[in-house]
Amino acid sequence: MAVAFTFPGQGSQAVGMGKDLAEGFPEARRIFQEVDDALGENLSKLIWEGPEETLTLTANAQPALMAVSLAAIRSLEARGFSLKDKVAYVAGHSLGEYSALAAAGFVSVADAARLLRIRGNAMQAAVPAGEGAMAAIIGLDQADVEAACAEAAKGSVCQVANDNGGGQLVISGARAAVELAAKLCTEKGAKRALMLQVSAPFHSALMTPAAEIMREALAGVAKAAPVVPIVSNVTVTPTSDPDEIARRLVEQVVARVRWRETVEWFGANGITTLYEIGAGKVLSGLARRINRDIATAAVGSSAEVEAALAALA
Repeated sequence: MAVAFTFPGQGSQAVGMGKDLAEGFPEARRIFQEVDDALGENLSKLIWEGPEETLTLTANAQPALMAVSLAAIRSLEARGFSLKDKVAYVAGHSLGEYSALAAAGFVSVADAARLLRIRGNAMQAAVPAGEGAMAAIIGLDQADVEAACAEAAKGSVCQVANDNGGGQLVISGARAAVELAAKLCTEKGAKRALMLQVSAPFHSALMTPAAEIMREALAGVAKAAPVVPIVSNVTVTPTSDPDEIARRLVEQVVARVRWRETVEWFGANGITTLYEIGAGKVLSGLARRINRDIATAAVGSSAEVEAALAALA
């Protein structure tokens, strides 16, 4: 069994996530405390008690999801699990790359929390509220979606932001262009074209100011080679080079999340099981639609930690 660990992105958050881990494992509690200390606030209280609309804010959801993923990793490691010995690759969906890299030792948990808070704020501030938008396009070929984006852009920004697999693409850019592209996709035969309730046009060229902020922020933290190579969202190739990883994290802010290709790459390179580390089961569902030959398992609760330990022993 060849294993890769994947780490979820924004949209997987839920009030109460990680509480079971914190109650079951002192190592998990310490992660939440470490994140609280790094941010100078009680993010744990928000994670476990809500309100949901505050947790969902980009600047909160990003470090919160990282905290849950790292709580799960530390709970495994405290019971003798070795990421370096048992896992061939790590990967993360958008912000999940930071979780994957913190798990693999590229940056500290505290620095990852601070970087994600900076990232969330920068992405939110890059475009005035209401001027950007994203839409999910279901059941239409990528070429047709890209053609609709090009037709709708007309000098503004509209592009594919996420290739999630299973016939699901997400487009992002200026609101008017995204709305028109969604309409064009419906006319081209999309099963659904759904405007998303998001606060900014993530993974589009409109995020360029946020990318520059992340370039500066990443330059200011200590970095080390991860103990396990990360498969980059941007390149869909594995790397352990700290400088290249930092470059890819900057590019990732404006670039497409190539998740379908990432799962396909895992299948083509001998991975038989993907573990989703942290909140929810979104990535497991996507993986099953992309490649049914790859087994999936989630690790986000005490019971799932114990099950993973037994399976990976």
